Amino acid sequence: MTITEDIRTSVKSDNAIIGYREAIKFLKSNGKLKEIIIANNIIDSISKDVENNAKVINAKIRIFEGTSKDLGTSCGKPFPVSIMIIKG
Repeated sequence: MTITEDIRTSVKSDNAIIGYREAIKFLKSNGKLKEIIIANNIIDSISKDVENNAKVINAKIRIFEGTSKDLGTSCGKPFPVSIMIIKG
């Protein structure tokens, strides 16, 4: 599956957490996840924060080859999405 197909499947099956704040909450609660998807144009401080939290639980991170607006469109949302988590 491509990254876009993974995104659409997880959103349709309600296995996705969308947005920076929600993603950080989920990471800190040590929720079980498959991977983290980050848009390629997010701010470095946000990216580093997510990467540091992901290291603690050994989570896989994939960079979405598009902007946060493109990631939002792939999620079926009418707004930009910088980070999403696919639950495991």
